[in-house]
Amino acid sequence: MKRTYILLLSLAVAATVACNRKPQTGTTALPDLNVEREKVENVLEKYMIAIENQDFHAIENIWESGDSAMLLGTDSDERLMGWHSIRNAYRKQFGLIADTYIAVNNQYIRVNEDGKIAWFSQRMNYSFMYQDKAMTFNGIRFTGVLKKTPDGQWRMVQGHLSIPAQVNLGK
Repeated sequence: MKRTYILLLSLAVAATVACNRKPQTGTTALPDLNVEREKVENVLEKYMIAIENQDFHAIENIWESGDSAMLLGTDSDERLMGWHSIRNAYRKQFGLIADTYIAVNNQYIRVNEDGKIAWFSQRMNYSFMYQDKAMTFNGIRFTGVLKKTPDGQWRMVQGHLSIPAQVNLGK
C-alpha cells in the first residue's frame, strides 16, 4: 500500500512538472517590454541631445538609413522621405539657428508584444537663437515610430512634428 501511494505521488509530481515545462526547441523568450521601453526612451533622449548639439552623426545613428524613413514637419508641404532628405533639412535648420534647448514633457512610449516596434508621443518646448534673437516654441507635439534592428538597435522610421493651432471656435 505504501509503495502504491509513493508511486502515485511520484507520478503526480512528474505530471505536474511536465505540464508546467515549456518546450525548449523552436521557441524564443518574449522580451521584457519595460526594458525595451526604457531603451526607446534613451534613444529619444539621445535624439534630443543630438539636435541640441547639432550632431549629425548621432542623429544619423538614430534614424533608419536609406529611403524608408519619413519625417513630417510643421509646414503642410514638409514630407521628408528617406534619411538624405531628413539630413538635408537638419543641415538647413542648423545653418539658421543656434543654442538650441529642448524640454520634453508628457512623453508616452508603447512597445508591441514582440518588442520590435515602438511608438511614442511627447510635447516639447523648443528654444533657440535665430538672428541673435531668443525664440521659443511651446507645446510642439512630436510623435513617431521606431523599429528594432536585427542587431538589437532601435531606429526611428517615422516622425511627425506639429505646432498647436490656436482655434477659437464659438467665440
